[in-house]
Amino acid sequence: MALVKYNNNSISAVTETGLATGSLVLIKTQTASGATAVDFTHGTNDVVFDGTYNTYVFKFINIHPSTENIGFSYNFSTDGQSTAAVKTTVAWRSFHNESGSGGVLDYQSAKDVANAAGDQPITWDMESDNDASVSGELFVFSPASTTFVKHFMHQSNGIHSNPACFTNFSAGYVNVTAAVNSVRFLTTSNTFDGTIKLYGLKES
Repeated sequence: MALVKYNNNSISAVTETGLATGSLVLIKTQTASGATAVDFTHGTNDVVFDGTYNTYVFKFINIHPSTENIGFSYNFSTDGQSTAAVKTTVAWRSFHNESGSGGVLDYQSAKDVANAAGDQPITWDMESDNDASVSGELFVFSPASTTFVKHFMHQSNGIHSNPACFTNFSAGYVNVTAAVNSVRFLTTSNTFDGTIKLYGLKES
């Protein structure tokens, strides 16, 4: 049995299962204003994204698009965003319309990436009203490994343009053994505002 306590930016745990426990260490905060993309590249602007931590967590907070019906995505690179890395993913969602209709949990085959370098959607068809936004987190595991593929998973919640409450999920692996040294967050078109934070999970 594990007891997990969330307290600001830290996670503490008491466990009998031997699971790794520790705290989140804030590495970098970037605030987007009219941005088309935000990059976190190791060694650039104080970003640490290497073998220092086995697990990294990105938190994107109140991402607000400039226009209606655009998407927000992420991608990986092994060369500082000169090229996007090949990945394989699965995506699914749940949603419920403000009108009371909907209430669906389904697989999103059109949002998958099948051993290709395309961007992985976090969400799509975002609402651009002043009170609308998308927030969530992305976990990346052992990006510096040169033996294994790099696993990752994301969860987000936001307002869809119906309007509706959307919770989207994706998971997969970067299908390379080279170290991944950069993560990019971007819109499918136009721009966005919001805050993105990078943390390292310090094991104890």
